[in-house]
Amino acid sequence: MKRVLIACGIVLVVALIAWLVLTRFHSEWAGVDESVVEKYAAEAGREARDPFINTDQGDLLLFVFLIAGAAGGFVGGYYFHELFPPRKTGESNAARV
Repeated sequence: MKRVLIACGIVLVVALIAWLVLTRFHSEWAGVDESVVEKYAAEAGREARDPFINTDQGDLLLFVFLIAGAAGGFVGGYYFHELFPPRKTGESNAARV
C-alpha cells in the first residue's frame, strides 16, 4: 500500500511539473485541420464550410458525452457480475495480487 501511495505521489508531482512547463511555454500551434486539410482543400479548389452538426455552440458536446456516459454506465452495471466475478471460496487477497 505504501508503494502505491509513493507511486501516486510521484505521478502527481510529474504531472504538475509537466503542466507548469507546458503552460509557461505555451504557443499557438495550428491544428491538423488548418495546417494540412485546409491547405490541400484550397489547392483542390474546395473551400472550408461549416459542419453539418456544429458541436462548438452551446452545450451539445456536453450532452453527447452525458448520453455516452449514461449508456456506458448502464452497460457496465448490467454486466457487472461478468466484469467483476465474485471471489471463489477460500481465495484470499494475497492470492489475487
